[in-house]
Amino acid sequence: MGKTQHSAHGQQPLPRVVIVGAGFGGLAAAAALARAPAEVTVVDRRNYHLFQPLLYQVATAALSPADIAWPIRGILARQANARVEMGRVTGVDRGAREVVLSCGRRLPYDYLVLATGARHSYFGHEDWAHAAPGLKKIDDATLIRQRVLLAFERAEVEPDALEQRRLLTFVVVGAGPTGVEMAGAIAELARNALARDFRHIDPASARVLLVEAGTRVLPSFPDALSRRAQRALEHLGVEVRLARPVTRCDEGGVVLDDERIAARTIVWAAGVMASPAARWLGAQADRSGRVKVREDLSVEGDPDVFVIGDTACAEGADGRPLPGVAPVAKHMGAYVGRRIARRIRGRERGDEPAFRYRDYGAMATIGRKAAVATFGRVRLWGLPAWLLWALAHVYFLIGARNRLVVSVNWAWSYVTFERGARLITGATEEQPEAEAMQARAAVPAPRPSRAA
Repeated sequence: MGKTQHSAHGQQPLPRVVIVGAGFGGLAAAAALARAPAEVTVVDRRNYHLFQPLLYQVATAALSPADIAWPIRGILARQANARVEMGRVTGVDRGAREVVLSCGRRLPYDYLVLATGARHSYFGHEDWAHAAPGLKKIDDATLIRQRVLLAFERAEVEPDALEQRRLLTFVVVGAGPTGVEMAGAIAELARNALARDFRHIDPASARVLLVEAGTRVLPSFPDALSRRAQRALEHLGVEVRLARPVTRCDEGGVVLDDERIAARTIVWAAGVMASPAARWLGAQADRSGRVKVREDLSVEGDPDVFVIGDTACAEGADGRPLPGVAPVAKHMGAYVGRRIARRIRGRERGDEPAFRYRDYGAMATIGRKAAVATFGRVRLWGLPAWLLWALAHVYFLIGARNRLVVSVNWAWSYVTFERGARLITGATEEQPEAEAMQARAAVPAPRPSRAA
């Protein structure tokens, strides 16, 4: 742990607050403790904070990873009572009041905040993960970008018409905000950014399908906005399949009931599952693995352990669980940080207010000049909603550089229809030998020179 900090009188060591996870909730909790007489340790398996709402734009070549991420140490550099540790947490020893790291180290705590987020859920079909990656990390986004762009590259040299069609078919599973935004972005990429880049294929002929087990897209939005979003998607050329759950998924495509759709690129946006925090704590959890917390977001039977963000199952004013979105996580983190700070200072009252989240609305973008937004009784769609969505996302980015770069990239893409991050990076899967031979056969033989 390094040197132990002490109080101003040099007597007692400062209380130790350990925050696991540097997402929206974890950083909000750390910021709320900035002036508290405490030693704050933020632990994350990665060294950067990720702005997940724009991750789909990395996956569709609109932005680069560095545009939506920022080093955690840089964010907390000016917070004197905070330190950062990069490591993977594997458990919590509540008896010893220690956080267990994969390297074998243990971090003692007086107060613990778990903000460990969520991961993909394949509803018991974990074998689908390789064929249909989800979108939670930068690695996911760059993998999907690689697969999307590589599909066009391989289609360009593919002599077999059926295989070419499979390569140019993209399936997005799940019509929540991530799925809607992803499907719209792939359609725009094919019809605009790549339109003039190829000679043997027409990227605009690409088939993009959005598959949803429910009866409408954006089910958390009002019905009228849901219908507008669907019409906007269909205007882009996206095929929307509703009430069609996926029953099988593999490298060759998806099966919807008895219909098989051949596709080489599948994106999973259908469900999430909380991190294993409930198992670490031995706490009660809901069906998605989220820890059931008390009104102050603490764990039952342990008032010094808090769970926030996607990891927590907390009820809203209407009695329903709060959604796992960034605004909820930020408000939870700020609430818990302030509560711990008051307790450390001995100012906590017996009638502390329970956590209450005020819903400021929701937004989702479909494509160029197309978005939907809801704020209480206010409903927006089209260009006004799209402009509001863009302003809000730029505002909540961390760092002036990122705000400037994203704004310039969006302005350039709007004017030129171009996307500057169309790079295929990372190791790519080798083509099967037969496919490679077909590709070589499709290349015309060089003409003999005149000298011959």
